[in-house]
Amino acid sequence: MTTSISSGRAFVPRHLLRVAAPLCLLSGLSGCALDATNPGPIRAEALNSPSALSSLVNGSGRDLAEALNWVAYTGAAATREIFPAGSTAAFGISVLHQNGKLVDNDGDNYWNFSQRARWTSEDAVTRIKSVLGTSSASSATLAQALVWAGYSNRHLGENFCEGVINGGAPGPHTVYFERAETYFTEAITVATAANNANLVSAATAGRASVRLLRNNTAGAATDAATVASTYVYRMPYYQNELDQYNRIFWASANQPYRAHTVWNTYIETYRRATRDPRVPYDSSLTVLVGDAAVGSLGRVRWYYQTKYPTLTSNINLSSGWEMRLIEAELKLIAGDLNGALTSINGRRIALSLTPVTATSLTEGWAALKRERGIELWLEGRRLGDLRRWAALARPGALDPKEEIPGRDLCFATPLSEKQTNLNFPR
Repeated sequence: MTTSISSGRAFVPRHLLRVAAPLCLLSGLSGCALDATNPGPIRAEALNSPSALSSLVNGSGRDLAEALNWVAYTGAAATREIFPAGSTAAFGISVLHQNGKLVDNDGDNYWNFSQRARWTSEDAVTRIKSVLGTSSASSATLAQALVWAGYSNRHLGENFCEGVINGGAPGPHTVYFERAETYFTEAITVATAANNANLVSAATAGRASVRLLRNNTAGAATDAATVASTYVYRMPYYQNELDQYNRIFWASANQPYRAHTVWNTYIETYRRATRDPRVPYDSSLTVLVGDAAVGSLGRVRWYYQTKYPTLTSNINLSSGWEMRLIEAELKLIAGDLNGALTSINGRRIALSLTPVTATSLTEGWAALKRERGIELWLEGRRLGDLRRWAALARPGALDPKEEIPGRDLCFATPLSEKQTNLNFPR
C-alpha cells in the first residue's frame, strides 16, 4: 500500500495532495485549496482537520481514476474492445495481453493502483467520521468518499480474480461487491441528508450495478428504476501530468503512439453498418497503419477510437442508459423477452437506430450482451460482464471477433502480493 503504518503513526503520500486541486471540480466539494509545498510525506494526523478532508477525498478519487485508466485499457485489449496495432512497450499492448492473458507475473500496477484506490477512499470515510463526528451524517464530503469507496470496490470485483483486503487471506472476488453495496447504501443516506441529488443518483446507479452482480434482481430493479435515462456520472481526467491523461486516448493519439486500433473488432463492423454514435472511430488519409508489427499480421490498419477524443476525456462510471440495460437483463432472467427488447430499444430509438429483434430468449441474451458491449464500450466493464455471464451460463453467443481462445476473464493477483502477504498459501 502507498500509505505505510509503523508504530501506530501513518504517513500520507504526496500524491493525495498533489492531485487534489484538479478534482475540486467534482460535485459538491468545497475547501479544496491546500497550500502544501513539503516534498516529503505528511503524517496522517495532519489531515485530522475539517479543512483538509475534501483534499483527502479528492486524492482518493484521483487514485480511482488512475486505476481505471490502466485496467480499462488492458481490459479492453483482453476483451477485444480494441485490437493491438503495434508497440508492446510503453503505452502498447503486450504480447500476453494481445492473447487475452492476465497473469500473475505481468507486473503489479493494475493491482496496486486499484487496491490503493480502495484503501484511500475507505480510509477517507473513516477519517471524516472521526473528525466530523455526528455532523458527518449530512456531509457531502463524506458522501463523496463513500461513493469513491463504492466504485473502487466495484472496480476490483469486476476486474480481479481474488478478493484480498488489507493483507488478509485471499477470498472470492465477490467480497468487493459486498463492500461496494455497503458503501453505496450509506452514500445514499448521507447524500440525501446533505441534499446532494447528484451523489444520491451516483450511489443509487452504482448500487444497482452491484446488486445485479450479486444476483439481487429485486434490489437491482428497484435502484435502476429511480435513475433517469439521461443521468451520467463520470470519472474526470486532466492534462497536468502524464498519469492523469486518459490512457486509452493517449495510447492511440499518434503523439507518437498508435498502439491500438478498432480494426478487426466487432465494433468496426457494427459501426460501419449502423453509424451508431456510441462507438465512434476514425482513420487518417496519410497514416494508414499502427506503429509496429503485430505478430504474423505485420502492420495492421489504424482506426483510432474517438469516444475519448482528448487527453481530458472523462470515462463513465454509471449512466441511466446502463440502468435500462440492467432492467432488460432482469427481464430476460424472468423470461420476459418482449419487455427486455423494449428496455434495450429505448436507447436505440432515441438515437434513431434500428431496433433489435429476437424470436427467442437465447437471441434476446445475445442482443443484450452486444448492447452492453456497445453502451459501455471502453469503460472498463466488459471483463466483469463476460465473467458473470460465463459463471451463470447465460445463453446467447458473442460476436466471433470478440472471442479469444483461452482468454482470462480477470486480472490475476500479482506475485508481489502473493510473495509478501503471509496469508497466501506457501
